[in-house]
Amino acid sequence: RIHFRPRVLRDVSTMDTRTKILGSEISFPVGIAPTGFHQLAWPDGEKSTARAAKAMNTCYIASTYSTCTLEEISAAAPGGLRWFQLYIHRNRAASQQLVQRAEALGFQGLVLTTDVPYTGKRRNDIRNGFRLPPHMKVKNLERDFEVCKMSLLDPSITWNDIYWLRSLTHLPIIIKGILTKEDAELAVRHGVQGIIVSNHGGRQLDEGPATVDALVEVLEAVQGRVEVYLDGGIRKGSDVLKALALGAKCVFIGRPALWGLAYK
Repeated sequence: RIHFRPRVLRDVSTMDTRTKILGSEISFPVGIAPTGFHQLAWPDGEKSTARAAKAMNTCYIASTYSTCTLEEISAAAPGGLRWFQLYIHRNRAASQQLVQRAEALGFQGLVLTTDVPYTGKRRNDIRNGFRLPPHMKVKNLERDFEVCKMSLLDPSITWNDIYWLRSLTHLPIIIKGILTKEDAELAVRHGVQGIIVSNHGGRQLDEGPATVDALVEVLEAVQGRVEVYLDGGIRKGSDVLKALALGAKCVFIGRPALWGLAYK
């Protein structure tokens, strides 16, 4: 449905794919989205992901549900561009500690996932009887976590909790899970620095829009006041280009990184 409108006879003898996100330069406009449990794909888990992102000079968003600690991820790729993805738990002290650990370790952005007040009924996981292997731990929440019940997530969070997060950290706050112009406007009003247009890989809510369709109304609402990124549905370079042409600053991909881990 989305076609290119090509312009010709432009000098393209020199090309440069670099861009900046929140002031940090990346080598091309594709970062690694937050996904959990990387040790399911490779024994080194998120340490390998962090190394790969640094080698490619792009941004890696480490998940709350990592199977390596924030300290291990940082030590694996010192100097890499890393953001930390946060779920707010009922135990606010545990969430606060995670945010402050991430900032102390040099993570450069805080990505708040907003579309999981309750976990969606993920039918494939139910059908497959998915459970983490017993030896695998969610390292950053080892004492607090019970896999697949997710009952520790706080379903009462609201826009006012952005102010709470801002009181905890100097890191820029990026909101992940925005799909409407109304929520994009609220995000700007509450002082966030970035928006990731995301439908959680289609795993949270049936009948929601494709992210590339939601992107246009989000960009119109934001009017350049904050940076807008996109994840979901990116399968090839032309998908990246379409998102950029519509106005996204960069895209983030989840599954390809996990496929790479599983392969080697």
